[in-house]
Amino acid sequence: MPRWLPRALVLALALYACFQLGSWAFHQLVGLLVNILLAFFLALAIEPAVGRMAARGMRRGLATFLVFFAVLVTGVGFVVLLGSMLAGQIVDMVENFPKYLDSLINWTNQHFHTELSRVEVQDSVLRSGWLQKYVQNSAAGVLDVSATLLGGLFKLLTIFLFSFYFAADGPRLRRALCSVLPPAKQTEVLRAWEIAVDKTGGYLYSRGLMALISGVAHFVLFEVLGVPYAPALAVWVGLVSQFIPTIGTYLAGALPMLIAFTVDPWYALWVLIFVVVYQQFENYVLQPKLTSKTVDIHPAVAFGSVIAGTALLGAVGALIAIPAVATLQAFLGAYVKRYDVTDDPRVHGHRRYGEAVVARLQKALHHKKDAAEPDRTPKDDQR
Repeated sequence: MPRWLPRALVLALALYACFQLGSWAFHQLVGLLVNILLAFFLALAIEPAVGRMAARGMRRGLATFLVFFAVLVTGVGFVVLLGSMLAGQIVDMVENFPKYLDSLINWTNQHFHTELSRVEVQDSVLRSGWLQKYVQNSAAGVLDVSATLLGGLFKLLTIFLFSFYFAADGPRLRRALCSVLPPAKQTEVLRAWEIAVDKTGGYLYSRGLMALISGVAHFVLFEVLGVPYAPALAVWVGLVSQFIPTIGTYLAGALPMLIAFTVDPWYALWVLIFVVVYQQFENYVLQPKLTSKTVDIHPAVAFGSVIAGTALLGAVGALIAIPAVATLQAFLGAYVKRYDVTDDPRVHGHRRYGEAVVARLQKALHHKKDAAEPDRTPKDDQR
């Protein structure tokens, strides 16, 4: 046996054990790493506001606390409005349930020639086995729902704590990171950090402004139609449509359509038409003007980045995909050499198929004429 073989086997086993240990640790900590990544992007988003307040003499810790307090108040207000709306809607549905049931039974009796009554239907539903099983499963799932809510609150608290430390100790964090890098690399890291702050903050602020405009527009519609809980629905549409990429507008419009349908089915159709029209106005008029200086990326690139982010990190990836891609595009744009584009109609798409055919015919006739000119005789020239 060669002398190096036992050492090689021990080294291979040690490397395999380290790989397995690292893989196990990564899978155990992937949730924490995702929370830290989301907290980092949240800290980048509030960095412009914290930086302005700190530049005016306020301590960064206090400035960060005030910004987070404003975010917390906004979130709690949104939850309270949405909760009151849902609670009131559920109470109205419970109170009007007998009337809905009577109208359904009358329609069934008229069209199918049956003799159903509300008392019979209620007794059959209350005595059914599936209802009892559903009640038992719901009672057993209360603990699971409570555990899920506690886990979500703990995750949210973790994200806010990490984000607070990242924002409050931003200069110290950048100094610690640059201390282990050579001067040339320090400049690049600081430049990338600045671009990330600009793009992420600009993305958040432009989305917030579009959410405000969307909420006001939908609030006017809901008030005109007389849809109940118009303020809460407007806040819901504004936030969900802007902070859930790509499909947020249609998800946000589903709840107002459902509530408008309880008032009048035609109102639900008007809400649907308004949501579709406003989405086109936002995509082609409002969004290009507001995001041209902050997150200037092609809509197809934004859509692809959202899909890729969702596949990698789920909802977190969908949320941070657009600012991350915008940051990468802006950072790489400084190192890609660009040239002036030639003044060719084909660049603007002005050359059509018919024009190309005419140009080919003219070229063919010109060549045919040139070929026929040497065949002429001197007599023809004298004539």
